[in-house]
Amino acid sequence: MPTCCRGGACEEMFTPRQARKSLENLRKKGLGDLERDMVAAASAGGLDGARVLEIGGGIGALQSELLGAGAEGGEIVEIVGTYEPYARELARERGLEERTAFRVADVLEEPDAVGPADIVLMNRVVCCTPDGVALTGRAAALARRSLVLSFPRDVVWLRAAARVMNAGLALFGRSFRVFVHPRDALVAAAEAEGLRLAGGGGGGPWEFAAFERP
Repeated sequence: MPTCCRGGACEEMFTPRQARKSLENLRKKGLGDLERDMVAAASAGGLDGARVLEIGGGIGALQSELLGAGAEGGEIVEIVGTYEPYARELARERGLEERTAFRVADVLEEPDAVGPADIVLMNRVVCCTPDGVALTGRAAALARRSLVLSFPRDVVWLRAAARVMNAGLALFGRSFRVFVHPRDALVAAAEAEGLRLAGGGGGGPWEFAAFERP
C-alpha cells in the first residue's frame, strides 16, 4: 500500500475516531452484505486448522468472523497503527485474544514481514493505493489456499465519482486518493500467482472476487 499512503496520507483518513466508529458500527449492525458474502466464500473450503490473514483489515472484522466459525488463528496487517487498540478490543470481546495478532507493515515494501496463510482477505483495500494491482498479486502469493478481495466496480460512473472525490481531497489539502482499478487486471494479478477465479458477487459500487489454489 505504498505511495498514496506514505507521508501521513493514510493517517489523515484512517484516524482513531474512524477506527472507533468502525468498531461501534460493527457492534450495532454486524457485517454488511458484502462482508457476509466474503466470509461465506472464504469458508467454502472449510476452516479447521486454517490460518487467516486480513491485509488492510482495520479492526479485523472478517478474520474475527472466520476465527469464530472455526479457523485456528489469524493476523491483521495494517499500514497504520490506529486500528490496533480497537482490533484488540474486538478480539477480547469475542474471546479471540490468544488466536489473533495485529501487525503494522507494508506488504509490498516489506515482503518478508508477513508469512503466508491458508486464507487471505482484503476488503476495500486496493482502492486506497495506485499499487492495487501489485498488492493483489502479493496477497495472492501469500495465499496457500484462497484469496477473497473486494474492490470498486470498474464502471464509468464510479471512475467519475473517484475523480470528483480526489478533486475534493486535493481542495482540502489531503494527499490521500482513491483508485478504481480494472477488474481484469486484478484478476490477472491473482492468476499470475497460481490462483484461479472461483466465484464472486456484490452489489452497488462494490464487488468481490474469490480465488482458490488448484
